Amino acid sequence: MATGVQVAGTDMIGARASGTLTAEVFSDLAAVEALWRRLESNPASLHTPYQRFDWVSAYLRATGTAAAARILVLRDAEGRARILLPLVLTQRFGQTVARVVGDTHANYHLPLFATRDAAAIAPGEITAALIRAGRPAGIDVYALQHQPRMWDGAANPFAETGEPEASDAYGLMLGPDADATVRRVFSADARKKLRSKEKRLVEAKGALAYRRAETPEEAARYLAAFFAHKALRFAGMGVADPYAPDPIRQFLAAAASGADPAMEIYALCLAESGRVLATFGGAVSEHRFSGMMTAFDPDPEIARFSPGDLLLQHLVGDQTARGRRGFDLGVGEARYKASICDETIGLVETIVPVSLRGRAYGVARMALTRTKRRIKRDPRLYAVAARLRKLTRRS
Repeated sequence: MATGVQVAGTDMIGARASGTLTAEVFSDLAAVEALWRRLESNPASLHTPYQRFDWVSAYLRATGTAAAARILVLRDAEGRARILLPLVLTQRFGQTVARVVGDTHANYHLPLFATRDAAAIAPGEITAALIRAGRPAGIDVYALQHQPRMWDGAANPFAETGEPEASDAYGLMLGPDADATVRRVFSADARKKLRSKEKRLVEAKGALAYRRAETPEEAARYLAAFFAHKALRFAGMGVADPYAPDPIRQFLAAAASGADPAMEIYALCLAESGRVLATFGGAVSEHRFSGMMTAFDPDPEIARFSPGDLLLQHLVGDQTARGRRGFDLGVGEARYKASICDETIGLVETIVPVSLRGRAYGVARMALTRTKRRIKRDPRLYAVAARLRKLTRRS
């Protein structure tokens, strides 16, 4: 049966195509907000915190990319919305590339599936719907990064033909009891060392306070400390600071505000002076905390007490006590991730060409992804790349 392809928003283009999925592409966030919120609030839906309307809208508005946004909704033959995919259009080498909103600030670009059954739709059927929607929308190619192979026990159909990325992500499932979860996640030896470090930090600097930002003012204060600590860290590594641009800072502040913020920020502070020793922020949904950012005071008199590890242990217990079931530390390898996480979340980049030009872009993009993976997973090549980055920055 023929189904329609519609591009909705300020302009609407109609086309006819065969298939069982109807594609709508919205260019106006307000036009799709009610549907989006209804889908994400449904307990049967499958998505990550980065697909919440509030997270996506905060990013688009702060970064000035709302006009380039295209929200793709795939409906079944009965007209039910089954999949929602937030995209932003960019120009690369004369081509229009559709990417998932959030770039590297979103650990996972999983679409929002209305139900687990929606996640079981055949990948080929979804690809055909993307192509049908892409043509009238002027899209040459979809470049869908950070697609998890699996999410919450369900296979991601958008990942079936993807190319493995340079890094995976790391997570763990939380239990019903906070103390039991902390004991499971942190070994007896690790807990003993952290208790000792916490005691010595209190003796050296005074009482500590573990806090969660509950007002815009608190969020701003903790973010200011994070930006300062992270700037020093990136400068020492010889790489550009991704948190330096004002739009990104505005996005984080916006995402951490409101009655039901899309992001939560935690801090370990000195109780008397309020000095921030470590911060941890993550995108949140009802049942999951997904780490986006962390930093600690690099002052040797503070850093030797591992304030970041102290905050992380507290955070695991806090999230468990608040009823969240999933906890992850995002993309990239790190000692603190490997020490507590028991799940590796495999990520791929999926390319869906729409035009012949898009096909050429896809071939080049996949070659770049393979090269990045090879460098990242070969210690010798990675060391050479790191030295080159530093030399480039100095020049």
